[in-house]
Amino acid sequence: MKIQRMKISEEGLNRFFGPLEAQIMEIVWSEREEVSIKKVQSLLIEELSFNTVMTVLNRLVEKGHLTKASLGKGRNKTSNFKPVQSKEQFIKEQTRIVTEELVQEYGQMVVNHFFDAFEQTDPQLMRLMEDRINQWKRDKDET
Repeated sequence: MKIQRMKISEEGLNRFFGPLEAQIMEIVWSEREEVSIKKVQSLLIEELSFNTVMTVLNRLVEKGHLTKASLGKGRNKTSNFKPVQSKEQFIKEQTRIVTEELVQEYGQMVVNHFFDAFEQTDPQLMRLMEDRINQWKRDKDET
């Protein structure tokens, strides 16, 4: 699933979600099992109403990030939520989508900026890129 708007100026999950959505996704990912609205509500940093938490969880279901299972009826009805993907899968997919779109739209500029960024932030990343390019060349030569 592709995030519709990425906020470049934010950090971490806030790039992909609103602040409350990001907090809730962190909780759901960390629980490793289905989680109820009350459980999420109890683990939030700030105190929020049950209805607010329920609304955000349902929006995350609508956006395709969570699944919802309801048990019981009426006042005894409980809803449990679980992530569609692990946090690692989500981040891997989003970074792949963003990278592919940048390369498709801006090509050579993106390649140049990647190299500049690697060199400035972590020379080990430059070595990783070099290894990937060499592997790509070997694979291409074999075909």
